[in-house]
Amino acid sequence: MSQVDGDPTSFFQAMSRAQMLQFPHKRCSMVSLDSIRKDPRWRDPNLREVITMLSHPMDPVKSNAAAYLQHLCYENDHMKQDVRQLKGVPVLVGLLDHPKAEVHRKACGALRNISYGKDHHNKVAIKNCDGIPALVRLLRKSSNMEVRELVTGTLWNLSSHEPLKMMIINHGLQTLTDEVIIPHSGWRRDPTEHSRPQETEWTTVFKNTSGCLRNVSSDGAEARQRLRECEGLVDALLYALQSAVAHKETDNKSVENCVCILRNLSYHVHKEVPGAERFQEPVANQVPGLGGNQKKKKEADCFGGKKPKGWRNGPSDKKYGTLDLPKRTEPMKGLELLYQPEVVRLYLSLLTCSQNHNTLEAAAGALQNLAAGHWAWSSYIRATVRKEKGLPVLVELLRSDGDKVVRAVAIALRNLAIDRRNKDLIGSYAMRDLVSNLPCGQQRPAKNLEGDTVVAILNTIHEIISDSPENARGLIQGHAIQKLVAINKTSQSGRETKAASHVLQTVWAYKDLRNSLYKGGWNKSHFKPTSGMPKKPKSGKSGYDDITLPLMEKNQGHHETVASSIPERKHFIRAGRPAVGLVERKPPPLDSWV
Repeated sequence: MSQVDGDPTSFFQAMSRAQMLQFPHKRCSMVSLDSIRKDPRWRDPNLREVITMLSHPMDPVKSNAAAYLQHLCYENDHMKQDVRQLKGVPVLVGLLDHPKAEVHRKACGALRNISYGKDHHNKVAIKNCDGIPALVRLLRKSSNMEVRELVTGTLWNLSSHEPLKMMIINHGLQTLTDEVIIPHSGWRRDPTEHSRPQETEWTTVFKNTSGCLRNVSSDGAEARQRLRECEGLVDALLYALQSAVAHKETDNKSVENCVCILRNLSYHVHKEVPGAERFQEPVANQVPGLGGNQKKKKEADCFGGKKPKGWRNGPSDKKYGTLDLPKRTEPMKGLELLYQPEVVRLYLSLLTCSQNHNTLEAAAGALQNLAAGHWAWSSYIRATVRKEKGLPVLVELLRSDGDKVVRAVAIALRNLAIDRRNKDLIGSYAMRDLVSNLPCGQQRPAKNLEGDTVVAILNTIHEIISDSPENARGLIQGHAIQKLVAINKTSQSGRETKAASHVLQTVWAYKDLRNSLYKGGWNKSHFKPTSGMPKKPKSGKSGYDDITLPLMEKNQGHHETVASSIPERKHFIRAGRPAVGLVERKPPPLDSWV
């Protein structure tokens, strides 16, 4: 058998003839690349030859060449680049439509490894030769589970690159939903009266697909709206999460992906859903049916105890009677399910059951988003969190050692505190935990929280003590002034200094509290802003900024495979995240997305 010096076709033809002569009973088969390696005249073909073999007329040669490329590209960025430069990607994409399962399976495996990693040029190369539509076609055509894992894994890799997200939505959103999310979630579009509830299948295909949709859901307002309007998607995701809670399976990656998608879709829901203007409130916290002026003689708070002193005769002795929700003529479905008060119980269950910090952050972020904005549904959500005993759950998570969990919970509490009743409860029961997370000047607490989290906590404290002298008194009694003064004077972060200064100025503005401050050794100089800091306007306008909006976290969820998948998690910061403008009196509620 001659060596391959020129056309590799002659090499494989000679190899086939040699096999048939040596093994007559195997004339209809093809020697594998591994078995022929034992021949002393064998040499590994170079990369150019392997890529040429992808176009060989014999299918076994094509599949073996694709499998060899998959092997060569495993964790080898230089090899992936060479394959791209030698025009191997278009040939592999073309093989996705090959009728033989072995060929398109091996080709997809090679593309999955090539698309893995930080080099987005490989992802763009797959896109440029119509690889995304070809992958979607293969997903629709094949029922083989391994092929589906490879297809969805490749799409998950591609979805980590910003410019490809809308293309994946345009070509594959409904197919991914119909072929994977809905059937694997167990949700049914038209369940019959006697049909049994289906259980969620936490398969690799479901994990890959939910990871892909998690990435594309972070692309912006248009992407969010397309996913919200995708028939069956929101319903299936919520059904899967309810199944996870019921079966205590809340820590797997698929659950994390599903919660992150819903968190993303709840971002700016009060602005972006069709007809949102019908539910806008001219004045915050004045929602018909919440019974803001109703009183009860005896009322236990959501923490299970009696009301703190000072509540009975104070302005905070206000309680909703019943949640007078809009009457429903038919069951809610689709995007309407995102902001129904019933979803609060699901997120609180996840916050209670899950040990996955990413899932906890996403569930808290979803509540944070839903409690944002001045529209009727946000008020219903804020009241429902209180009614479902959700405030103690959030307060307990302030003790978490996960920085992003503490940050998301702190901002969620800030949004929930827009409700006056919530503000009083949070001030009474959460202040100590909020203060304990603050650094003492340049000395960070044991958890060593990031600056964004510290600023979020300070802004939450500011929201809680605004228009509430009782909460400000609790802040003083919680020995917070020492920490606030230290941050104001010595912090190296301008944002931390600014936020601490606003809290201090708000405390000093309560003249009835100054005797307590004097007794503690504090005077007016301690409450002045540091040099270069603007004084708080007398009009009550808030001077702190809106940068506490959490940075977007995107999990690439890349996978490379040889025999098994190797997950890799990446974090990115979105450069073009939406800005949140300041309003006259206080900053708007903060939204978040993953």
